[in-house]
Amino acid sequence: MNEQELRHLLTSSVEDVLPSQPATAGWERAGRTRRNRRAAGAVALAVALAGGGTVAALRPPDQPVLVPPIASTVTPSAGPRATGPVQRPPAELTFRPDPLARLGDPVTVPLSERPVQRALALFQPLDEEGRADGPVRVLGDDGVVRGLDVVTLAPTRDAGGNEAAALKPGVLSPDGRSAAFPQTGELIMVDLTTAAVRRTPLDGYLELAVWAGDRVLVGGDSRTYAVDRISGAASPIDVSAWDVVAPDPSAGSAAGLVESVGEWGGPKLRSRDAGGGTIRSEQRVSGSALPLPYQVNEFYGRGWLHGQRLAQAAWITSGQIDGAEGVAVLDARTGAVTHLLNLGRERAKGCCPVLGWDGWGAVLLRLEPAALARWNPDTGEITGILRDLRGVIALAG
Repeated sequence: MNEQELRHLLTSSVEDVLPSQPATAGWERAGRTRRNRRAAGAVALAVALAGGGTVAALRPPDQPVLVPPIASTVTPSAGPRATGPVQRPPAELTFRPDPLARLGDPVTVPLSERPVQRALALFQPLDEEGRADGPVRVLGDDGVVRGLDVVTLAPTRDAGGNEAAALKPGVLSPDGRSAAFPQTGELIMVDLTTAAVRRTPLDGYLELAVWAGDRVLVGGDSRTYAVDRISGAASPIDVSAWDVVAPDPSAGSAAGLVESVGEWGGPKLRSRDAGGGTIRSEQRVSGSALPLPYQVNEFYGRGWLHGQRLAQAAWITSGQIDGAEGVAVLDARTGAVTHLLNLGRERAKGCCPVLGWDGWGAVLLRLEPAALARWNPDTGEITGILRDLRGVIALAG
């Protein structure tokens, strides 16, 4: 065996080694203490992502670069096509180098001193009780982790007094230039490229936000507003902030909205007009393409569109097990389930919310022991992106 072969052997032998003490138990304890905030309550500890893309360099800063620029190492899968619509994750994940892995790095500079050209991700650390444990971190496309110092965010609250972290999936704009944070009685918008802050007064307990073109849809228990990104003008819109699916960023602002209604035993998709939210159509989710007895029982977390494909976490019927964890990919036009990731019943309830899509048609999700994982439903390949990281992550498309 020559030196090159020996080096390859040693590299292969360690690339799948996982941490000896993953933070899974801490995540589960935090989840158990979170009060039920409708069916989407598990999203409070979720991770968010609509991601991928080539990393670009920032404009020259006023001070030396603290972390060298990085280039994306994510590549499309070249594996064989999956043989069936129902798939399962591997026993152990392979973790490849990825720019997002720097989310676990400490803050090195405040955002006010060095704004980003584009943010890849936001991260809010949480303690074991699910409370904020430090400021929101901003990962720029130059690999530098900044601290969000221009605003102090309070936990969101509902009418019952239940609290959750201010950072949630959907708050980071797909272009990575702005962030929208719902707060009680107002929406706080931060321009991450200038560190400027704008506050828009709104009535009610506001908890969730998701970007739809140049608007932010923000709402809570009983109302949703559409807030213009440029002017800050707000108007009510007839759509549920809990059920609305994150639109495909490439679809444009005129594209209609989709809601995934996660009713047990009868989930359905509802399309609405992008302007006022008028209902256009409604269809039940169909599992006719799945082998019996597989079916989708109920959605949870945020759904995400990629073209006409919709990905969302769900509780499923798997074999003889009712209520297993899963992730479904559907045709958003017909409601037909085309692929199903069977995650079994051994994981924590609400373990694996979908975080978005990458640029090559792979679904990004939380998957123990990964904080972020990538699933390509067309090939069945599942790989890790970021190992256990206690907190909430929102990523740009």
